[in-house]
Amino acid sequence: MKPSYSPFPRLVAVSLMAALAAIAPGCGKQEAPVRSSAPAAPAEKRHPLTGEVVKADTERSALIVTHDEIKGFMPAMTMEFKVAKGDLAIARPGTHIRAELVRRGSDFHLEKIWPDDAATRRALDAAAKALAQDTAMRGKEAYREIGEVLPEFTLLDQEGRAVSGSRFRGRQIVLNFIFTRCPIATMCPAATERMARLQKAAREAGATDFDLVSISLDPEYDTPGVLKDYAQARGLDTTNWSFLTGPDAAVRHLLAQLGVIREFEGATIKHTLATVLINEDGKIAYRMDGSMWAVEDFVRRLKKG
Repeated sequence: MKPSYSPFPRLVAVSLMAALAAIAPGCGKQEAPVRSSAPAAPAEKRHPLTGEVVKADTERSALIVTHDEIKGFMPAMTMEFKVAKGDLAIARPGTHIRAELVRRGSDFHLEKIWPDDAATRRALDAAAKALAQDTAMRGKEAYREIGEVLPEFTLLDQEGRAVSGSRFRGRQIVLNFIFTRCPIATMCPAATERMARLQKAAREAGATDFDLVSISLDPEYDTPGVLKDYAQARGLDTTNWSFLTGPDAAVRHLLAQLGVIREFEGATIKHTLATVLINEDGKIAYRMDGSMWAVEDFVRRLKKG
């Protein structure tokens, strides 16, 4: 489980590795299957799809999409696809998407829906490459200490919009990493619950010009629509809280530079947690590792900004 390079100082690495060992076997991305005597359902067949959204039909929980040819399966055409609530909520006519087509019974579904317009692809790719180069140039000093500037990044928020780190300049940020399928109550769910409490308490204390940012540890699954569902299901206020996802390479380098460990073991993610305060100048001002940080501590620091 030792990384090929040390993204943080030795003492920090030892501390984080101890924390990582303490949460074994880690956060499962999927629940264990329930045993049943019923015959197994046939394996789902999935097909990559690209196309353009024509209409979001809320009454039928479906998107009307004009899609390209799916070789060996379906010619190019316009048709209806069932989608999850989050995907439906953020769909806009004219949006180019890529997704996975899944047939269930007589219905066709779309999952893993991502924006696929050229401008968004360019922005994400360029930012991911720049972040990778930055990590490589920093080498063993990739880990950013308090007082250093938050690395620049571009990811997608829960509305499917490209968001760069520079967008938050001039405002304080409280940033953490979570993933939506994390089943361990004391890990990601606890971190999200504390962020919600912080949002409310900071406002009540008169803190202004601050944002909350939660970046997915599981971008393969956590699409913008999944993050939208996650926030809506929990009644979270996203007026100043962004849930971000995007290329795994970008997430990986952000983790290295912010000293958070993520390891994949089959269907399990083992990870540590950190909550980081970024000041108005984009500099790391404070951090707390783990999910059990004090809300009042961050409220006090936000009020000082």
